[in-house]
Amino acid sequence: MKIIALLLALLAPAAFAATDDAKAPADTTESVRAKQDLLWGRMEESIGTIVRETDAVVGVAILDLTDQRAFYLNADAIYPTASTIKIAVLAELYRQHERGSGAKLGDLYTVNAKDGVGTEGILQAMSAGVSRITNRDLALLMVSLSDNSATNVLIDRVGMDNVNAWLAQIGLERTRLRRHMLDVKAAQEGRENTSTPRELVTLLRAIHEGRVFGKATTEEFFKMLATEKSSYIPRRLPVDLMIANKPGSLDAVRNDAGIIFVPGRPFAIAVMTTFAADGLEAEESIGRIAYAAWSYFDRVGKSSSLGRLVR
Repeated sequence: MKIIALLLALLAPAAFAATDDAKAPADTTESVRAKQDLLWGRMEESIGTIVRETDAVVGVAILDLTDQRAFYLNADAIYPTASTIKIAVLAELYRQHERGSGAKLGDLYTVNAKDGVGTEGILQAMSAGVSRITNRDLALLMVSLSDNSATNVLIDRVGMDNVNAWLAQIGLERTRLRRHMLDVKAAQEGRENTSTPRELVTLLRAIHEGRVFGKATTEEFFKMLATEKSSYIPRRLPVDLMIANKPGSLDAVRNDAGIIFVPGRPFAIAVMTTFAADGLEAEESIGRIAYAAWSYFDRVGKSSSLGRLVR
């Protein structure tokens, strides 16, 4: 019995050591942050290189919706929004619908021959005085096809002043809806729709955090904004990734803003370009910047604190 007891005493420390060795050492918060800092720094360098290689004036804002870390580059300059301002129009529609006052998603609208602007769009191809469409359908046309006629109808239905009052309410000073779509005369007079990359991600963050609508409406809003469309942010990203965004383009202007719902690490991004001599290059640059950002969030979102890929 004494021999057995002695053997157990000798083996016990080894057993405990084996148990301890089988567990990975807990990584400290500082160590985890240091690793992420390294990856974040590489992302910033990559985006800086892309911006320098682009002939346009480029502004970038990227916001981690998990820990609020942000990257800003030329992000407070004011840019023409082009169709990215439609995010604000869409938000005001959902705000009024949820409050139960003003425009509702299910409200019907009879197409008017005077609705048409430009030379393209589904709405102006519908039978005037006969075709009826809901505000939700108008919003779908605005988001998916960037239908400017549908957008102008929605602007009138929710009210331009209401859109701007809400933007001011959430602290945005440079994001304003000042004209209808394709109103060149208004733009020439200085009434341009404007924003900054920082303010666009601030707007998206407010909605994502549930400070604008309730949970159900927030989910429906982003589902609408994620409707498939031709845009720049998704060009290099996985096709199965949920991306709720709205691009915009004008002569010498290319923009895109939205939330990329990376599993475990969603982030908001806004890239605005102006004075672009080559619009196609500006579009490609937006896609490259989005990919550089996604590379960081994808790795952090699906990895353990030690950096191991966990599926």
